[in-house]
Amino acid sequence: HRDAALILLMFRHGLRVSEAVALEWGQVDLEKGLLQVRRRNNGVASGHRLLDVEVRALRRLRRDYSDTPHVFVSERKAPLSAAAVRKILARAGKLAEIGFPVHPHQLRHATGYMLASQGIDARIVQRYLGHKKARYATKYFEKTQL
Repeated sequence: HRDAALILLMFRHGLRVSEAVALEWGQVDLEKGLLQVRRRNNGVASGHRLLDVEVRALRRLRRDYSDTPHVFVSERKAPLSAAAVRKILARAGKLAEIGFPVHPHQLRHATGYMLASQGIDARIVQRYLGHKKARYATKYFEKTQL
């Protein structure tokens, strides 16, 4: 369940590995369905709406790991490491028979491409992914025009 929730949130919110492993319960408002994303790499923080499926997944995690400040933790209740997240994604890619090595940053790029393909304005994609410069978000639009 934890791994599925991790992959879901990383994709839906374009989280970097460092952002996912640093995610704390103080950033999550399950009542209002909001997630405060603290971006790394000099990114811009933003608030994101949570889908019902995400709220349900997070509530289950909260029940299972109620005494930890971090959302994604190991069986020993320590924050997941970046290496652990990479292994989780690699294993998921093999199970899904994707056919090529899967790494976590592909989820972030998939988020950008998905938003661009839905016709979301480049400035909104830029803010959603926490990019300070528009040129980082425009690459998703260039490739969707092919």
